Amino acid sequence: MTPLISVHTLSKSFGTHTLFKNISFTIGQGDRIGLLGQNGSGKTTLLKILMGLEEADEGFITTRQSLRLGYASQAPQFPAKDTESILLEEKTHGNDVERTTRARILLGKMNFPENTQNAALLSGGWKKRLDLARALMAEPDLLFLDEPTNHLDLEGITWLETFLQRENHSFLVVSHDRYFLENVCTKIIELSPSFPNGIFISDGSYSDYMEQKAIFLEAQTRQEKGIRAALRDEIEWLKKSPKARTTKSRSRVEKTYEMMAELDALKNRNKQTRVNIGFFASERETRKLIATKNVSKTIDGHVLFKNVDLILSPGSRLGIVGKNGTGKTTLLKILSQRLSPDIGTIKYADDLKLVYFDQHREELPGELTLREALSPNGEYVDYRGQPIHVHGWAKKFLFSPHRLELPVKYLSGGERARILIARLLLQPADVLFLDEPTNDLDISTLEVMEGSLREFGGAVVLISHDRCLMDRVCTQIIGLGQGNEHALFADYAQWLNAPTTPVPRKEKSPSPEPKVMLKKKLTYNEQRELDGMEQQISTVEKEIASLEKELCLQQTPLLYQDLAAAQQRRDALYDRWNYLENKF
Repeated sequence: MTPLISVHTLSKSFGTHTLFKNISFTIGQGDRIGLLGQNGSGKTTLLKILMGLEEADEGFITTRQSLRLGYASQAPQFPAKDTESILLEEKTHGNDVERTTRARILLGKMNFPENTQNAALLSGGWKKRLDLARALMAEPDLLFLDEPTNHLDLEGITWLETFLQRENHSFLVVSHDRYFLENVCTKIIELSPSFPNGIFISDGSYSDYMEQKAIFLEAQTRQEKGIRAALRDEIEWLKKSPKARTTKSRSRVEKTYEMMAELDALKNRNKQTRVNIGFFASERETRKLIATKNVSKTIDGHVLFKNVDLILSPGSRLGIVGKNGTGKTTLLKILSQRLSPDIGTIKYADDLKLVYFDQHREELPGELTLREALSPNGEYVDYRGQPIHVHGWAKKFLFSPHRLELPVKYLSGGERARILIARLLLQPADVLFLDEPTNDLDISTLEVMEGSLREFGGAVVLISHDRCLMDRVCTQIIGLGQGNEHALFADYAQWLNAPTTPVPRKEKSPSPEPKVMLKKKLTYNEQRELDGMEQQISTVEKEIASLEKELCLQQTPLLYQDLAAAQQRRDALYDRWNYLENKF
């Protein structure tokens, strides 16, 4: 595999906080790498160093000659210009006609309905798509993607997965979306002090990485135990030999000190730190917290949903799903008393305590110190009736006490998200309303949050595009977007398997024996269709390539329409191929 970039003993710190130290790895042609690490471990900083946007403290980087790089940032912003002009501002090769053609083809691949939309007014998800198109304008050999699934709805995430699977791009992506990593990556790199030299590299999918990491950490733990036992024997020998040493015995003493240093290093690596999240329930015994009847809402003449009937009790975990614009946040705000329904009634238990986490989140002033952000009322916070000093409160969220005077503006997005969760936990609740609470959180924090939400004594209403979290937490799903209709599902997996054909939730009845689901065999015609599928796809791919070449010579609306139609036929063939292959 041809190396594109090689990183040699790279180190980076901000003040006294070390992000990473002496890390080394290589990105080769064809690599599809997921970059993981806890919030504040330096993932975004590493991408910027690889792009030449920041300088490392130590180490160096070698790149293949004439290597072209593309970079899609975590939170792209655009001026008030049309989308095509944004792409044409990029410094790329080719004449004006070739660059315009490339820009329009990329906007078509990103599913933009037109080329004249105001980039500054795009939603977060469409800004992500435009930023990806901008990164691809230079036809890069290697693409860097920083949290590309943030602000995308499920349809957008699925589109991005398909795009990355089909396009022949080498990339390194920072993401905490576990299903996304599983579907698009063939190698995982994790930055963590738990590993020698602060880095762990695993070939294969995300699930392969999880297995390999568990094996490595278990072996490292066994190594610590072995050295501890051997060191105990050496220390006993030292106690029994207090007199002058021979050359041989002095060598043994030196080896003992080396073992002690190795043991300290292993202890530090094996020390697992996790965010301590525990949502504060009010322990209410009321069985019915919120009940809705025929709730409907219309905005600007558009019916979002109607006749919504729900009951939330302690232990309920309701997920709200649907495309952007179908009214997910609107329904969440209605249930949490931030909006009123147009029609219908909502009954709340007496003195109900509602806590709301907004997807846009409160803005933490950049000059505010970490100490002030975590404990705005002094040196102590009141958590579940118990005073906790700010040092202890900071440690619960993986902040070292020596960083308490650090301004918030120097923290990563994930670290700022942890501050907001810390504030959220100080409020006792009967019902938690969470609108995209997982953006920017690292995977270990997500796993702790999942467990805390499952253990929470009240009810939870959740909107999230993190499919893994929804699948593990939610006990009921309401799907919006079937016209103005909605449907209830038993769990998130059921909604995923039938997103366009709602299946009403049914009570589970005991079954004497589990049924074995057998895949249906292909019919004769389906088998013939499958056998010829590769040839059909190849033909369409050649047609697309021919149209793209023709567009370089002349630009007509008809050619662009033909190209879009050919791309749609290719996508339909891939979907049909996938269906037939999974049927038998």
